[in-house]
Amino acid sequence: MTEYRRILLGGAPVQVVRDGDVLRASDGREIAIEDAQHLAPAEPTKILAVHLNYASRTEEFMTKLPAAPTYFHKPITALNSHGGDIVRPAGCKWLNYEGEIVAVIGRVCRNVSPAEAGDYIAGYTVGNDYGLHDFRDTDAGSMLRVKGSDTLAPVGPGLVTDWDFRGKSIRTIVNGEVKQEDSTANMEWDMHYLVADLARTITLVPGDMIFTGTPANSRPVYPGDVVEVEVEGLGRLRNTIVEGPTPVRADVGAQPTESEEVVSTALGGDWEFRGIRTPSKDLYPSQIEEQPR
Repeated sequence: MTEYRRILLGGAPVQVVRDGDVLRASDGREIAIEDAQHLAPAEPTKILAVHLNYASRTEEFMTKLPAAPTYFHKPITALNSHGGDIVRPAGCKWLNYEGEIVAVIGRVCRNVSPAEAGDYIAGYTVGNDYGLHDFRDTDAGSMLRVKGSDTLAPVGPGLVTDWDFRGKSIRTIVNGEVKQEDSTANMEWDMHYLVADLARTITLVPGDMIFTGTPANSRPVYPGDVVEVEVEGLGRLRNTIVEGPTPVRADVGAQPTESEEVVSTALGGDWEFRGIRTPSKDLYPSQIEEQPR
């Protein structure tokens, strides 16, 4: 296995190779890992993520897995890196971590089988699929603001090639305390399956990232918290939660809410009406007057 990282070196993005506690560039320059300013290990054109994949998460939500994976999209402007700050906008309070493994595409991939998919993966890295559940009442379908707000897709610290994803441990640690812990053995769909599934209709190109799901026990974090995601063989991604400098604008759009579904999802997903009742219609009724038929 080889671990590649992208860092700022001499003011420019540079790909380096990890050698113990040192990062080395192809031109011979070196820097200690602890002194490096990290960038995301790849430059994606798209960031895709699966909704549910781990058995423990499904049980926590008191639901069943669908017959096939379902996905959402995180904008590339959400991309963040190892050591980067995670911004919780002022006026929001339900920001949750979700420790995950991320597959990174290495060459153009379209219409491949699961058996072939591994040949199109450059390597794997660690991700944290943060969710801003304050917007769940209005974005539950698309997850756009819930999962796509700026800084909410940290990935890193490096890209590891030739890593076998089978039977690997994954943990999320908040302020030194383990909060999530599971094994890839408990995923319903492995990385090769997810790549092949997406590539049936979406062309994947080098750098594209696929977040592959989180275990149970995603919970809120707060400004000042240090959140680390550790995956066996891939390393540890570390980020700090900070309060945003400005609140979400109140003169446009749906505002952050704190409904029963928002709170229950943030605290464990035990909302009894999940998938049955959509609260957004009551919170934000249509402003268009219905015409008599």
